Amino acid sequence: QVQLVESGGGLVQAGGSLRLSCAASGRTFSAMGWFRQAPGKERAFVAAIKWSAGSTVYADSVKGRFTISRDNAKNTVYLQINNLKPEDTAHYYCAATVSYYGGTCFYTRDDAYGYWGQGTQVTVSS
Repeated sequence: QVQLVESGGGLVQAGGSLRLSCAASGRTFSAMGWFRQAPGKERAFVAAIKWSAGSTVYADSVKGRFTISRDNAKNTVYLQINNLKPEDTAHYYCAATVSYYGGTCFYTRDDAYGYWGQGTQVTVSS
């Protein structure tokens, strides 16, 4: 049974940092990603990483502040978030796929993923 379990969210002041974790089990994935959904908004892509090559792709809005990485041995993907802003407040979801796509750009689409975690809340106070 596939499980994606996120952790690391919380309440933090603007300018602070958080590291989100997503522990995966049950299958070997080709890529994993992070998405977020703010109140009243649609779920949006944040970052993704190809599992074997380690190549990454980011949403323009988070480039330079967010870093996605993976630990193969722990089957875990991380999202390091620095210089948090109030607009980063959202529920952050981990997603995984077993499909292979030609370019990293395909992993920005939520329909590229077949597995989703329950999410972890990040709240940034100003």
